Amino acid sequence: MKLNIITGLANVLLLMSCNKNEKMLDVLADYNNAKEEKGYHFGDKLQLPKEVTDNAASITINLEDKETSSLVVDPKFFRLGDNNVIFEIKTKNGETLNQDATINVFTKNKEQTIPYKVVAEYLHDRNNFIEGFVVEGNTVYESDGIEGSSQLIKYILGSKVPSIVRKQPAKIFSEGCTIVGDKIYQLTYKNKIGLVYDKNTLEKLSEFPLPNIIGEGWGLTYDGKNLIATDGSKNLYFLDVADPSKVVKTVSVAGSSQTYDQLNELEYHNGFIYSNVWHKPFVLKIDPATGEVVGKFDFTQITKENSRGDSENVLNGIAFKGENMLITGKRWPKIYEVQIQ
Repeated sequence: MKLNIITGLANVLLLMSCNKNEKMLDVLADYNNAKEEKGYHFGDKLQLPKEVTDNAASITINLEDKETSSLVVDPKFFRLGDNNVIFEIKTKNGETLNQDATINVFTKNKEQTIPYKVVAEYLHDRNNFIEGFVVEGNTVYESDGIEGSSQLIKYILGSKVPSIVRKQPAKIFSEGCTIVGDKIYQLTYKNKIGLVYDKNTLEKLSEFPLPNIIGEGWGLTYDGKNLIATDGSKNLYFLDVADPSKVVKTVSVAGSSQTYDQLNELEYHNGFIYSNVWHKPFVLKIDPATGEVVGKFDFTQITKENSRGDSENVLNGIAFKGENMLITGKRWPKIYEVQIQ
């Protein structure tokens, strides 16, 4: 009889403990869900519910291969954008509980709409499904990607007739390109390789495997030290130009209320990265050190005029001519020179 009473009490206590643990996790999940859309800023502190803090001996946040017991949103631990974490809670009665969560970190300053004025227009071959676009002086290097008929071309700004055409094998789908010294570096869409060409002749010099973390090749630029690539995600991948298979660092891109993914064609100019977003008519101005979107160009009207009702004829070319920006897109008949106001 006594043993039955002890066993019964133990079961009651176990049930009470389980119920308390479930309530803690439910309350924490509700809190995280409520905060996910609003997000945090660097320096904010996670104000976890009392049901969690009062019953926790310790709380640890795990992010990828890192962990912290601090509840402050520290840039040394978190990145801008969505951070998929696991809360590990050690309760006062010695149990360990785990709760998945997404902690969104946004910028404190709202991204500014940057005014501009179109100051010149140039002809562009509307047959070109442009993926990469870089200008040096008045010379344009363009990577056109289409299944079975990709090409790298070189031409004078304003001319529809290329001076050099480098047709690529049918298996290659060309993507972003950039200039490094006397070479052109180019990404491929799903081939998992990058290609290197002589800038003057467009003769192929070599190729390299893309880092495993890059699922697909999208945009490419060069900041004078590293290649910077996109793969259609929220990330900018900084690659060692001497060994582009090596990722030097990864930066996530976000603004004051959202993470920006599907980053596409890139250009580096005067300390900032400029990126378009696939199927969106704007260009982001990004701080490469943090991933913060500090400004945005709205090219809605220009995109509408050039898409001709085809949703695939998207804005997809960014370059600079002096301090003016050049923009174009897939199968656009024009290149636009815009003066930043």
